[in-house]
Amino acid sequence: MGYMTEKTAANIDMTTRIGTMTMKNPVMTASGTFGYGLEYADFFDISRLGGIIVKGTTIEPREGNPYPRMAETPAGMLNAVGLQNNGADYFVSEIYPKIRDINTNIVVNVSGSTIGAYVECAEKIAPLEMIPAIELNISCPNVKQGGMAFGVCASSAAEVVAAVRKAYPKTLIVKLSPNVTDIAEIARAVEDAGADAVSLINTLLGMAIDVEKRRPVLSTVTGGLSGPCVKPVALRMTWQTAQAVKIPVIGLGGIACWQDAVEFLLAGATAVQVGTYNFIDPTASLKIIEGIEDYCKRHGFGCISELVGKLKIEN
Repeated sequence: MGYMTEKTAANIDMTTRIGTMTMKNPVMTASGTFGYGLEYADFFDISRLGGIIVKGTTIEPREGNPYPRMAETPAGMLNAVGLQNNGADYFVSEIYPKIRDINTNIVVNVSGSTIGAYVECAEKIAPLEMIPAIELNISCPNVKQGGMAFGVCASSAAEVVAAVRKAYPKTLIVKLSPNVTDIAEIARAVEDAGADAVSLINTLLGMAIDVEKRRPVLSTVTGGLSGPCVKPVALRMTWQTAQAVKIPVIGLGGIACWQDAVEFLLAGATAVQVGTYNFIDPTASLKIIEGIEDYCKRHGFGCISELVGKLKIEN
């Protein structure tokens, strides 16, 4: 799926390329925060987005974790939803026909608990003509390795990416876990294994406790922390990763306004994803697109690519 170069009234070229996927601007919505896109269509014209990453899809239907599985935290939230979805076959037969004609890039977030499950799910999505890319969620627990996430070890991350790469011919984005010692090492491993781009960060591992009940707030005890509170960590990891790999980096984690998005672009991100803030302001992504355009105009950038990686660091 491609688009003609889109220019604004200020003549800013916002065209962004990730692998073979061309986006009309660098702003996407993050998996798990935007449903299948249609849920937000009443709020604004979602075709104005650069891309929509739909909720996590697994080969088999999943009911998710028991309630309670969400908790508000200062400047963020914890979630342990557990990839609740109706499975890949349901997506292909029931969801895809409803979203295929949205005039933007629809990307499917693919998850699994074994390498075979990742591959099988990617193979189900591959024939869908209007899905130009998948985003591989390697923060899932590897059930054959005692539950350790695929993405916390360079060798296991590379193994699952290499297997999916053989099965999936379109643009392959790999979503990296921040719960690692050296994210640059993981990024290089998945680049070498065939990833076309990396997106980061996934949620940070956190927890909350009800002091009156002396019990964890979440049924799973720990969950994924997201929202504005994680932005400094996400920004640092994006900057480190952009220096470590040659493939595009998609930055996410706590982006709430255009200034946040510009920070990620300056740090080396080619594109950004807006996640948790969609729950606070459903039109946040649209405001961010407009804010980036205005920033480029004010600072004399003719195209968005001129902004990427332009962080000034004194030696």
